[in-house]
Amino acid sequence: MQLHGLNVGCFGGGTGLPSLLGGLKSNPWLTVHAVVTMFDSGGSSGQLRDELGVLPPGDVLKCALALARNEREARRVLLSRMPLPEHARLRGHTSGNLLLSMMERYSGDFVAAVNGLCALLGCRGRVWPVSTEQATICAEYADGSRTSGEVEVDAGQSAGRAVERLWLEPEVTLHESAARAIPTFDAVVIGPGSFYTSLLPIFLVKGAPEAVQRVKGPVILVTNLLTEGSGMAHFTAADAVEQIGAAIGRSVDVALVNTATPPEASLARYRQEHKEPLPLGDVPSSCEVVMGDFWCKEIARHDRRRLATAAWAVLARRMF
Repeated sequence: MQLHGLNVGCFGGGTGLPSLLGGLKSNPWLTVHAVVTMFDSGGSSGQLRDELGVLPPGDVLKCALALARNEREARRVLLSRMPLPEHARLRGHTSGNLLLSMMERYSGDFVAAVNGLCALLGCRGRVWPVSTEQATICAEYADGSRTSGEVEVDAGQSAGRAVERLWLEPEVTLHESAARAIPTFDAVVIGPGSFYTSLLPIFLVKGAPEAVQRVKGPVILVTNLLTEGSGMAHFTAADAVEQIGAAIGRSVDVALVNTATPPEASLARYRQEHKEPLPLGDVPSSCEVVMGDFWCKEIARHDRRRLATAAWAVLARRMF
């Protein structure tokens, strides 16, 4: 077996994607890149989008920090909250969100701002926003009701309404730099992340599915540890495989699925939020299932070392 370097594209957002990136970046055979959702409407990112008219910086910032040469120090500085007076307009924002937003305002180009930040942080891989056009996630639920906005879509399904259909308003197009980069990836890893607000919206962007279809290597899906509210009460890893496959227009080749059972106290806490461990379901035979204990602490987060090692094992077996 002859080893050679691989370019791996990771798709998602939220807290899950940075954990995957941080684990994979230490592998000397991998150059890891991120294609990040850009439709965050909550928290600091949503406020900056509304008040300054900039693109939501939070998910891109977290991915850049995960790929930084000195991740711990970069996170300490750029995720700290600005110590501003109580009634200051920008109080509560992280210094990194403000920095990236100001770089965008002065350069007039969000991708140039992201590239500049990655250069400052010494990132080995690249971070691309999936689109730089403003759009809002919209959902129709099984009961016929509709809502819009990332926070609102999450809230609806958490409250028991199952998402029937998802779309972006207005329609937006894959950024040209991401469109050039994605077909050059040797493999694609999708997730983990909020299914309806971090993962699926990426592939609602015009041109994104077609770009992924041109990747010659495998598509790997990291399934979530938990369902995301009572609206996903019967959702399974098999459902995730099926819906992601439909969204990208090609089959998912491998699904990484958690088998660990956390302490009962942790499960009880998540049950109060109507969240349950994600069951496997009937995964199609065309998709290989790789199972492992990825939930190692009380909080529901994939262990980054275990996840990265599992992803590398799949890539090494399929790519060499």
